[in-house]
Amino acid sequence: MAQKINLLMVNYEYPPIGGGAGKAHQALLREYALRDDLRVDVVASFCGRGVLVEQPAAHITLHRVGIRKKNLHYWTKPEVLEWLIKSRGVYDRLLRENNYDLGHAFFAFPSGWLHYRSADRLPYILSLRGSDVPGYNIRLGIDYKLLSGLFRRIWNRADAIVANSVGLARLAGQFTPNLSIDVIANGVDTRRYFPASEPLPLRPLRILSVSRLIRRKRLCLSIQAVQKALESGLDVHFYIAGEGNLLGSLKKTAERLGLAERVHFLGRIEPEQMAEVYRQNHLLLMTSRHEGMSNAMLEAMACGLPVVTTHCEGVEELIQGNGIVVDEPSPEKIGQAIKTLADRPSVYEAMSRASQDRAKQFSWEAAADRYQTCYRRILEHKRSARRQEPEP
Repeated sequence: MAQKINLLMVNYEYPPIGGGAGKAHQALLREYALRDDLRVDVVASFCGRGVLVEQPAAHITLHRVGIRKKNLHYWTKPEVLEWLIKSRGVYDRLLRENNYDLGHAFFAFPSGWLHYRSADRLPYILSLRGSDVPGYNIRLGIDYKLLSGLFRRIWNRADAIVANSVGLARLAGQFTPNLSIDVIANGVDTRRYFPASEPLPLRPLRILSVSRLIRRKRLCLSIQAVQKALESGLDVHFYIAGEGNLLGSLKKTAERLGLAERVHFLGRIEPEQMAEVYRQNHLLLMTSRHEGMSNAMLEAMACGLPVVTTHCEGVEELIQGNGIVVDEPSPEKIGQAIKTLADRPSVYEAMSRASQDRAKQFSWEAAADRYQTCYRRILEHKRSARRQEPEP
């Protein structure tokens, strides 16, 4: 039996706070809960005061640091700073009280900063998720410049760096071309996400987007594309699941384009209900400028939805005969892609089957296996280095 690893994980986002990275971390922990060769403490966050301790499994404990947060899916700089200050004390206490073998941060910053501070005592790996990679989030352009020196120090001290898609690894390589970056893709639970028992008629066409309502997702572009599809003669409705700071402006855009009765804002959907939401729609539309690897895309695929998307990280792994990748991010081109699928039922059905088949190749069990292989490789390297040290 393999020796048990004592792991200290850090993620400043954790459901219901944040987006895909928190959900991915939660899914990974579900897999870790099934394994008896790991013991895991997690420093995370919640909306409130104090520290909330939860134990989702016998050998997994969450230490959730309370912060004053206004929006679950949007971080302000004061909120990030508050979490860093408060989580530092929790992290340091856990480090004193426990004999950890390895640290693992979801997001190189801010999460990785805590591990960077204790790098002389605890080796660590970084999971790059998107906004922690310079060039990913246009809203953070100035912040990337101001923090670039700290970012490089955090990345350079890490014992391994992992991106969740080839595209994100490529973007990270532009920032630190001297570092090796592994790729461990996201997974999807096909026991929860599966197709409807009866396919929906293609008229009216029901299009779905699942995302935070933020600039990087370019949902205004999606709404404009739906308008073009409607102008081409399609009977189409667009459903947007998610919350965010752009809700008001997106509603105004829909009203200005005469789409108030065609664009439906669903708000936040409980995780237990998401699979049914996918099954009530025909295709997933995603026009993000950048993604790490979209959990929503994987979930939609597992439910049999073809995908219409613009180029972003993760697309080259996920879209292979199961959707249309639009080269030019324009409303006209995206609208035409939607019409192509709606007007050709045989193509739609083939892409629906291809989505299901492709999703089956991604699992959280495989991701957990690859992470554990990475953990053990680092620890064996450390043990080997200690054995080679000369005796005093």
